Amino acid sequence: MFKQKNTRTPLGAAAAMAAVIYHSVVRDVRKKHRNAVMAIALNMLQIVLFVVAFYVMFSLLGLRGVALRGDFLVFIMTGIFLFQSHTKTLSAVAGSDGPASPMMQHAPMNTTVSILSAAFGALYVQTLSLLLILFGYHVAFKPLEIADPVSCFAMFLIAWFTGAGLGLVLLAVKPWAPVLVSIFSTIYQRANMIASGKMFVANTLPGFMLAMFDWNPLFHAIDQARGFAFVNYFPRYSSWEYALGVGGVLVAIGLIGEYYTRKHASMSWSALG
Repeated sequence: MFKQKNTRTPLGAAAAMAAVIYHSVVRDVRKKHRNAVMAIALNMLQIVLFVVAFYVMFSLLGLRGVALRGDFLVFIMTGIFLFQSHTKTLSAVAGSDGPASPMMQHAPMNTTVSILSAAFGALYVQTLSLLLILFGYHVAFKPLEIADPVSCFAMFLIAWFTGAGLGLVLLAVKPWAPVLVSIFSTIYQRANMIASGKMFVANTLPGFMLAMFDWNPLFHAIDQARGFAFVNYFPRYSSWEYALGVGGVLVAIGLIGEYYTRKHASMSWSALG
């Protein structure tokens, strides 16, 4: 009887939801470290170690000539950045708070906010790491040359989008088969060390090997990113439309599965998650 009704316009509701997502993103970023700057620094260190490891491996094996003509480190970084964006987003979304999480007891919080905050938190960390590493490389080593930086960044976003889509599917399945999801996630991320194609380009692969990789949307995103990064490389066997389409299908399946799981959620599942 004494409850005050708070009527909101659609714009006001959207602004309120955006505020909740923003604070949830901050919380999600600080999960990894109490200091958000340190969380970003640790992610940057991981990417730099990846780049250095691949650079040394290619140099010792004499495979630098197999790469594209141009800046060899840009060739490596286009693969590493998209790979990190995809796998980190997958892990973040798949590990976000589900319907049985204690966080869902708070009124403004819901699974939609949890999923979006995990996805955008991963995007924020990976994008900031990318920009800072590229800026440091440009200043400290040599001028950075990317043929089409806007389109190249769009491929980075597609890699993030497909990772979020697959993570959403795994999140929906997780309460039903937590062990299976954990095993699949680990195997998928390890397999993508090679299956993502970050160590080679699609144009150089024979047909029988191309069939082993072209199912992977991340493979298409990385190969297309290199086509936009290098003037003299024109991808013939990859398509960003395919990667975007797969991401859209995964998001649709994940949303349907998450809705079904949320409706049948039990508090006892929190022990399994």
